[in-house]
Amino acid sequence: MVGTTLLIVESAAKARTLSKFLGKSYKVKASVGHIKDLPKSKLGIDVEADFEPQYITIRGKGDLLKEIKDESQKAERVLLGTDPDREGEAIAWHLRNAMKIDDKAKCRIEFHEITKEAVKSAIKNARSIDIDLVNAQQARRVLDRLVGYNLSPLLWSKVRKGLSAGRVQSVAVRLVVEREMEINDFVPAEYWTLEIIVSDNKKNAFMARLVTLGTEKAEIGNQEEMERICAVLGSSEIIVASLDKKEKKRRANPPFITSTMQQEASKRLNFFAKRTMKVAQELYEGLPLGKEGTIGLITYLRTDSARISPVAQKEAAEFITGQFGGEYVPKQPNEYKSRKSAQDAHEAIRPTSVRRTPESVKNYLSRDQHRLYKLIWERFVASQMAPAIYDTVTAELKAGDYGFRATSSQLRFMGYKKVYNDLEEEIKNPIPELKTGQKLKLREINPEQHFTQPPPRYTEASLVKVLEERDIGRPSTYAPIIDTILKNYVERKNKQFVPTELGVIVVDLLKKNFPHIMDMEFTANMEKNLERIEEGDLGWKKVIGDFYGPFAEELEKAQGLIEKVEIREEEAGKDCPKCGKPLLIKYGRFGKFLACSGFPECRHTESLNEELGIKCPYCEGSIVALKSKKGRRFYGCSNFPTCNFRSWNKPTGKKCPQCGEILVEKTGKNKETVICCQNSECSYKEIRPSDER
Repeated sequence: MVGTTLLIVESAAKARTLSKFLGKSYKVKASVGHIKDLPKSKLGIDVEADFEPQYITIRGKGDLLKEIKDESQKAERVLLGTDPDREGEAIAWHLRNAMKIDDKAKCRIEFHEITKEAVKSAIKNARSIDIDLVNAQQARRVLDRLVGYNLSPLLWSKVRKGLSAGRVQSVAVRLVVEREMEINDFVPAEYWTLEIIVSDNKKNAFMARLVTLGTEKAEIGNQEEMERICAVLGSSEIIVASLDKKEKKRRANPPFITSTMQQEASKRLNFFAKRTMKVAQELYEGLPLGKEGTIGLITYLRTDSARISPVAQKEAAEFITGQFGGEYVPKQPNEYKSRKSAQDAHEAIRPTSVRRTPESVKNYLSRDQHRLYKLIWERFVASQMAPAIYDTVTAELKAGDYGFRATSSQLRFMGYKKVYNDLEEEIKNPIPELKTGQKLKLREINPEQHFTQPPPRYTEASLVKVLEERDIGRPSTYAPIIDTILKNYVERKNKQFVPTELGVIVVDLLKKNFPHIMDMEFTANMEKNLERIEEGDLGWKKVIGDFYGPFAEELEKAQGLIEKVEIREEEAGKDCPKCGKPLLIKYGRFGKFLACSGFPECRHTESLNEELGIKCPYCEGSIVALKSKKGRRFYGCSNFPTCNFRSWNKPTGKKCPQCGEILVEKTGKNKETVICCQNSECSYKEIRPSDER
């Protein structure tokens, strides 16, 4: 077709969005991800030939690739607009080679938002394929294949069939296992704190906390010691030793990068990482917005850079001035530092136009899309606003040898908090006007016993955070890592990660026999080497060669040293409904299930459902936790389909005192547990106190 430009992108959704604003002279096709990859049936790497990868056309992609080649023959120009990262560069490289486009041809375009202006600008600035980016991706792919395709068969032969091991996922499981060991080994220690209520001569009362004993930090280890302090304090004179009044500015957090978006979406929206990335992809690829047409709502979602373009900063400043007033705009645009390893060619995740407020697009978005877009929009706008300003007062009090501190913090100017609440609360402890040397009256003494707590189990948000802090994996890998380890090695209980017996066994086995693979510093250094490959400072085959020599030696030793691990199959506690033999808990591709111990004579299997220990309100069945087709947890009766009780919220086993319907648990706006009635027309509600949770 004379005069036509063929533009190839990765996804069909992105192709549809681009087609709507590029015009008739462009034909947009989707490669639907990679078109070539290493074969699944074998290693696919010629170790003897300097680790040369043996790429093949992915099964099922042959017809699509032929169609793309045919279209390229008709077009005057071919452009490759795959994602702006290593993976996208590699896909573009495979496409270029398949269509036999010249190596130096300026066929690669890179855009970080799917808007008409951004794409048109990218087309004007087409470049050739960046082979260093391609090589960095090849190195990662080859590394992961060498590890996975050698370690996994070892686990099949020594532990259990169907297990997987990976360069990054194994380190993630190690983190979860070692945290569980810390918790199990933790010995609580007793300690006490002391708060007093004092007042001035006008009876203005405020609270102060014991901070020093003589010149040392206050550390009270038992009740007897606390009682001695309280006895002395009752007869001591309390004097104001010093006062410090100042203004405190709190700056907004940076706009989102991939990891912080996943963490905040987990905390605020209750989204798992996989769900967050799916919804963000939809927002990035484009959605129909009525008269405005189909357009991408956010910039590229896989990024570790906090940089914001000057154009976006200027638009944000104008919007904030118009919406809230000039005092909410900083004198100079806020700049945020990225991590040293960040790919700074990318921007942070932000709305493609700040003028598309969450409210203005709400009617065009699904509930999930709107909630995540609102979170991204608010975080970005807040990042471009003036700091919040607090008036703080710190009063140091003396009672003999005891030092107390009273603090107060009152918000004077909201600044960015007008848009985004980062959950930092004011310290509501109004301290009256005091003078140094002033005597105060002791009104109350409030000692309190505590015990040190073990470190918390990882949640999805905290695991992503530690992976990022330790440079383990990249933004695009966090969600797949979590998805993989949940299949066999880790369970999610009350949103916390707990290692399975299998996870503990495999981590112990790998730590003993493959110390390099399981070493976190080694894994982080490998990420740095991949970055050096991307920058053109290091050859990718040298990195693979340096890794593979020691790894191959460890592998050979392990084959002989590791003995077969016998894992006793756990009984489910009930019998097979077909033959009466005990049911066993088995592991499959999709996690645990129940199977008859009489296999192969009896092939009965059933899903493994967690019983809550409460009766169904409709019949005598038990309430069990189930999963929907989309992986969402819900609750139902074990007698289904005879009984059709179902609830998205966890039943309590109690009935509503107002209408008799079942009571269920929900999470309130402030993360407290709310007990309310299943009947939507009933208003009964109670807040569960924190000590009951």
